[in-house]
Amino acid sequence: MRADLHIHTTGSDGRWSPPEVVAQVQQHGIDLFAITDHDDVSNVPAVAELAGSVGLAFLPGVEVSTRLDGRGVHVLGYGIDPRDARLDRLLEANAAELNGLNDEHIRALARAGYPIDLEEYAAYQHDPSRGGWRSLNYLIDKGLCRDVHDFFARLFVGPTIPPTANFAPLAEATEAIRAAGGVAILAHPVVPLRGKGVSEESMRPFLDGGIQGLECYSSYHDPAITSACLTYCAHHGLLVTGGSDCHGGFVGRPLGIPVVDVTDLRLGELASRLPR
Repeated sequence: MRADLHIHTTGSDGRWSPPEVVAQVQQHGIDLFAITDHDDVSNVPAVAELAGSVGLAFLPGVEVSTRLDGRGVHVLGYGIDPRDARLDRLLEANAAELNGLNDEHIRALARAGYPIDLEEYAAYQHDPSRGGWRSLNYLIDKGLCRDVHDFFARLFVGPTIPPTANFAPLAEATEAIRAAGGVAILAHPVVPLRGKGVSEESMRPFLDGGIQGLECYSSYHDPAITSACLTYCAHHGLLVTGGSDCHGGFVGRPLGIPVVDVTDLRLGELASRLPR
């Protein structure tokens, strides 16, 4: 049984609607999957219903933006109740913070001399099926960048970067995930580790912050990082997950890659919630 526990939809910055993501999962021969939109659970109920109707195993999920010691950290919450009021408040605050950050970036680019009409931007309508986010697609339509990769290479650098978003602290986010019935997994660990490698010292702040497992299998990881993550999880009794971080073609990460079998995972109590 193949698994992909890191997929984005139109709920955040992916291109696929609920019916489209379920159809793609079926076409790719994936038996167990999760959608993990950034700070959004709006598509979870619809995907859960569609997955059940075609016999797919589904875990409700979300990717929560958090901060730890001045750096951004993404946490995957699996098995959550998408109706949980506390978690929803945290996600809404994060989403508002992110939208404000994106709007400030547009204003910063305008101040730096880029040909941006702020009134035009205020009236701009974003089409979620394109993937990405409102400010990015505005910049693409203005011809100021080609795509998301060009955006990060040229426009999201230097003095135009606004202050770091004030997302929820890691410990607050993991506590909210657990209170919503879920487990908190560190997404693509190689990213927040920033080249430090997997060690007792580098991982301690994440465990202290409530992380219960690692996304060992990731499109960001080479075999050495994957092996180090698996060894660390085995030593500390942590959960093991994996996924593609696919956005439906938006950022070029194919669904189901890396190839992960359900037997590669250590899901703990989540395994008991899957359909038999």
